[in-house]
Amino acid sequence: MRLQTLLEARWILAFFVLLTVVAALFSVWLSMVFLLLIFCTVAFFRDPDRTVPRDSNLIVAAADGRVMDIIEWDENQVLKTKTRRVGIFLSILDVHTNRAPIDGRVIYRQHREGLCLDARRLDCSEKNESMTWAFENPRVTIVVRQITGAIAKRIVAWAQVGDELKKGDRFGMIRFGSRTELCLPPNAELLVKVGDHVFGGSTIVARLAQTEETERSASAKSASPLREGERIKVRGFTTHSQQQNPHPTLSLEKGEATENAT
Repeated sequence: MRLQTLLEARWILAFFVLLTVVAALFSVWLSMVFLLLIFCTVAFFRDPDRTVPRDSNLIVAAADGRVMDIIEWDENQVLKTKTRRVGIFLSILDVHTNRAPIDGRVIYRQHREGLCLDARRLDCSEKNESMTWAFENPRVTIVVRQITGAIAKRIVAWAQVGDELKKGDRFGMIRFGSRTELCLPPNAELLVKVGDHVFGGSTIVARLAQTEETERSASAKSASPLREGERIKVRGFTTHSQQQNPHPTLSLEKGEATENAT
């Protein structure tokens, strides 16, 4: 149990503890009912650790829950472009901590007042109270939206604009039933479908498309080390690697480099 998450329930737990003490003066059975409510509250605010995939091309779920819809979406608040939106519904049985979908810096956080419609309705995205986040790294910017539901009444934000988060790091939570949306690049390979149950920080939602830059980087990492006597060409100069002389000197003549033993 993570203390920061459990502290969000401190007033609820204090209220139930008080009712349990008062009820015990009149009926043991009634006090047992309030003890059960305390147990359910602690269970709701559970916050387990997750195994996070570290591949930078992978985007993970920002919340636990069931994928309710996957649609093409004009994200006009931050990106101002077309995205693929994945809507995740969180029931009261799900963990309600929200986690960063990628490694990156928080570049946007904006709260919006609104209604508390059922989070399973498509129009709740536009009408309900929400908090919009954007996480950015050199490869991609991912927008995440926390949305209240019919029961949820409070969105909690732990991270601030400018914070650097690792994939899977907690940035906030929504108290009780709610919805979390991810706006993904249209060319990302989607790895979930409607009806899937996902786990925040752990379930892979999508894979970023490979770019020329990442392919060059992967090729460089997989290149074999130099063998003895192998020639290297650098900016028009040629030298040889020699095990016997680890510190060769180069004399430049007519655009060529030759190795002199020291």
